[in-house]
Amino acid sequence: MTAAVSDTALLEAETLRIARDLIRIESVNTGDPRTIGDGEARAARLVQSLLEEAGYETHYAESTPGRGNLVARLAGTDASRGALIAHAHLDVVPAEAADWTHPPFAAELHDGFLYGRGALDMKSHTAALVATARAFRREGVVPARDLIFAFFSDEEAGGVWGVRWLIDNRPEWFAGATEAVSEVGGFSVPFGDRRGYLVATAEKGVGRLDVTARGSAGHGSRPTSDNAITRVARAVAAIGEHRFPLEPTTAVEAFARRVSELLGETLTVDDLPAALDRLGIAGPLVAAGLRNTVSPTVIAGGYKSNVIPAEATAQFDVRVVPGAEERLRAEVEALVGQEVELRWDRWIPPIEAAADGPLLDVFASALAAEDPDGVLVPFLMPASTDNKHLARIGVTGYGFVPLRTDADFDAFGHYHAVDERIPLDALAFSVRTTARILRSA
Repeated sequence: MTAAVSDTALLEAETLRIARDLIRIESVNTGDPRTIGDGEARAARLVQSLLEEAGYETHYAESTPGRGNLVARLAGTDASRGALIAHAHLDVVPAEAADWTHPPFAAELHDGFLYGRGALDMKSHTAALVATARAFRREGVVPARDLIFAFFSDEEAGGVWGVRWLIDNRPEWFAGATEAVSEVGGFSVPFGDRRGYLVATAEKGVGRLDVTARGSAGHGSRPTSDNAITRVARAVAAIGEHRFPLEPTTAVEAFARRVSELLGETLTVDDLPAALDRLGIAGPLVAAGLRNTVSPTVIAGGYKSNVIPAEATAQFDVRVVPGAEERLRAEVEALVGQEVELRWDRWIPPIEAAADGPLLDVFASALAAEDPDGVLVPFLMPASTDNKHLARIGVTGYGFVPLRTDADFDAFGHYHAVDERIPLDALAFSVRTTARILRSA
């Protein structure tokens, strides 16, 4: 694969500069509208100015004051092909400065790393997309298909005021789009003496389960047989201690096949739980994608120590693999029986794309050009991205932000963490590989 742009030094330098400028904008998403400022709007306006300076027509909208979203399109050589959405989110999770070695919003460089909230999640990739878009205009690069560069707010709180709002209110901005690429994936992982690059071809669905128990209220000195707190506690224990069965999804099966090739042994989905220790930093990610999970997160009931309450509640975080939604519900209902009420809420279905195909071939070719020893490895991403919302309009999403790092650097482990940082050479690798992908996709 030939280089997408000729001046890679300028491409890399712009990416670093833009990433630092974006990190310095505190676009913190607390999840509470009362405490969210205008950081996302300021970040979107910065991106807008950089793209318009390069000659792009941009579309900007605030879903609610301060929640900025931006889209720009670059025409490709084949208008009959569906457009590719290359997207990133502009918001970041909060950071307690006192816990950090270096200030989280100063974008400082230390020992070959760029430090800051959003350095990995995901202002560095925002910068890579903007720098690539600018380079394509500067050098007259025409991609193989239309590219839609999209920058969303609110991803860290479910995308309600970001991509979901745009789909409902500005659907024409995504006209003709068929595929999308963004987080989470692309970082390198050692498998034995080989280097794999994870690509998310599927994502777990996400939801919330509310459990309510009711009983007879009364004085604490007169125990009741239908105590609501006891009932909800039994339900929490039954669900929280339950180990859901392995789910052999297409993505996990593809992961097992590819890792078998890399390790030189045959691994099936059934073998993966026992092999997690040999998967290194990929182990926790893979473990979370092997089965459904329902985790207790909130429990409440009562208001005074000598009063038996009439009601107690619990909340659970639900993550479900593709194709297992109804099976999960039935399994949970069987665990708790009839003594509590269940309400499934905030349900976003799982998504799954093919674990092979033309776009993944482009990913693999771009990797081969920048890292001849790198191998693409499909996997099931256990968390959630904006690709789920794009699926509502028929867009197939992949998670692939290419990063070559040292074997002991856990890229995903730095998401939302104290001292979030990205190696400078990994950032340079990322934008070079991203430019190759977007030129040929």
